Amino acid sequence: MKLSHIVPIAAVLAVVALAGCANTIRGMGQDTANTVNATQGAGHRVAKAAN
Repeated sequence: MKLSHIVPIAAVLAVVALAGCANTIRGMGQDTANTVNATQGAGHRVAKAAN
């Protein structure tokens, strides 16, 4: 294959790979937010039970 054929294919593959990473990072952010919310909720329940 010529280099002129490989470069566009590599560029498309790089864009697809980066799009997949963006979704993963967004999902990790949502998971982290859910974990924080769950931890805070548990803390509030424990504090309420202690009173």
